[in-house]
Amino acid sequence: MSKSKRLLELMMTVNRKRKFTVKELAQEFGVSTRTMLRDLQELSELGVPLYSEVGPHGGYQVLKERILPPIAFSEEEAAAMFFAVYALRHYSSLPFESESASALDKFYLHMSGDVRDRIDQMKNRVDFVTPTRQQESPYLSILLEAAVQQKVLRIEYGSQGEEACRSIQPIGIYANNGLWFCPAYCFLRQGFRIFRCDRMHSVANDTSGMKPLDLRDVHLGNRESFFQTEKESASELYVELSRHGVQMCEAALWLGALLNIREDGTGWLEGPIPRNDLAFYARFFIGLGVEATVERPPELIGFMKTLFKEIMSKYE
Repeated sequence: MSKSKRLLELMMTVNRKRKFTVKELAQEFGVSTRTMLRDLQELSELGVPLYSEVGPHGGYQVLKERILPPIAFSEEEAAAMFFAVYALRHYSSLPFESESASALDKFYLHMSGDVRDRIDQMKNRVDFVTPTRQQESPYLSILLEAAVQQKVLRIEYGSQGEEACRSIQPIGIYANNGLWFCPAYCFLRQGFRIFRCDRMHSVANDTSGMKPLDLRDVHLGNRESFFQTEKESASELYVELSRHGVQMCEAALWLGALLNIREDGTGWLEGPIPRNDLAFYARFFIGLGVEATVERPPELIGFMKTLFKEIMSKYE
C-alpha cells in the first residue's frame, strides 16, 4: 500500500474509532510502530485533532471536532457547495455560524485559480435573497442540539410585551422570511407551539427534573399533524384569497395546514386559529390588502376594523 493511500485510510480509521493505541493501528495496517507514529504525526500536521494519554490505559484519541476524509468535487459541485453556504450570509444568526464561515474560506482558498475567478464573476450574478433582520437569535445551536438529543430546555420568552419562563422540548428550527422559528412542545400549555427564536432572552437545560417526551417521530416534515389548535381556545377562520394572495400565504409556513388552492390559482384559508393570536392575524391580513377577504371569525374582523380606524386616524 502506498503511503498516500495508507494516510487516507488511516484518517478514516481514526475518525471511526473513539480510542486506539499505536500498536493496534500498526498491526491493523501491517507496519512498524515507528512508522505508525510518523503517520500519526503527519495526520496531526494535516489538522486531524489527535491527543495522547499516558499510562497503562493510555493511547491516542480523536477530539470531538473530527475531520472528514478528503472528498473529490467536480468544478460544478464545488461552485454549488460554495454558493449554498454563501447564501446564508444574509442571516444575522446561524446555528453553525463560525463553522459556515470556516467552510466557505476552505472551499475558496483551496480551489484552483480559474475556479476562484469563475466564482468571483458569479458572486454578483446569483443570490438567494432573504430579508436582513436586526434581531439576533443566539441560541440556535442549543435549540437544535436539544431537538436531536430529546432534551427539555428552560427559556425566558418575551411575547406581546410580557416575559415568561417556560419549559419546552424543541423538535427543530427553521428560517422563514429572515427570522428563525422553533416548533416545540410547551409543558406549560401542554401542547405544541411555535416560538420566535429572537424572542428567547435566555435558553438553558431544564434542571427541574422534567422528563422529556418521546418525540423521535415528530419532526419538521410532519409537524403540521401535531400542531392542532384546541377547540375550546380556537376560532374558526375562513379567508378568500386571490391568486396573488395565495402566493403571499404560501410564503407563510405557519399557514400551510390552512391553505387550499383551486385549479385557477385562487384559494382560501380554512381551519382553527388560536383566539389569543387574533391581533396577530389581523395585522397579517391587513398586510395582504385586497388580495384577501376575511369572512370569519367576526372577532378577527372586529380587530381588523379597529386597526383600520387607527391607520385612518393618522391621515386625517
